[in-house]
Amino acid sequence: MKRIALISDIHGNLPALQAVLDDIAEREIESIYCLGDLIGKGPSGHLVVDLIAKTCEKVIRGNWDEFISKPTEEEALLWHQQQLGPERLAYLASLPFSIEFVMSGKKIRLFHASPRSLYERIHPWNDRETLLSLFQSSNECESDVEADVVGYGDIHNAYIQHFEGKTLFNVGSVGNPLEITQASYVILEGHYGETKESAVSVQFVRVPYSIQRSIDQAIEADMPLLNEYIQELRTGVYRGIKLK
Repeated sequence: MKRIALISDIHGNLPALQAVLDDIAEREIESIYCLGDLIGKGPSGHLVVDLIAKTCEKVIRGNWDEFISKPTEEEALLWHQQQLGPERLAYLASLPFSIEFVMSGKKIRLFHASPRSLYERIHPWNDRETLLSLFQSSNECESDVEADVVGYGDIHNAYIQHFEGKTLFNVGSVGNPLEITQASYVILEGHYGETKESAVSVQFVRVPYSIQRSIDQAIEADMPLLNEYIQELRTGVYRGIKLK
């Protein structure tokens, strides 16, 4: 049996990433796949990129990873661009769109947001037809085979649903969770590369980390949109929603 740790949406939050990597190491999981959005929002994108490149076996591109290198006049994006530098920006732009493999007789497909786009945001409360479309392929994917098991990131909201023998799950967010204020990741376990049907499991893990340390690092870095970042880390409430 092979165990793969699936992480996503670190968003420059180094303390959260370090806590998750420590938990993965304690469980003696050797393979880590990252589903994108290494940078943005948090103050330590440059350090996160370096650490992800060093520790993850496979890394795919998120929407932040793609648009961060494009020309902009927005102050917050310019701040992140300058922090990352040209080599890291080139690395992020070079990342593939998806990861595909067979495990325990199941076709597994992992991507950031949807099989069609990095910018198509799909939540667990969307209609059934929209959710089922996540099992489909597109020109962006490695193959044109419909998936049996799909995992993705982007929405910062961990969940799992089953549809007539197919399994859909979201790994949640390491550095910017928007439900429980703890880092989230998934352990996928099964017989890697085996076409014979056998046991496969999806385990969700929540890891506490020092939110205050993340906030202190953001303050020290004089990061833009600081108050919005603090709200999300402390409350798990998206910055576009005003607190009562």
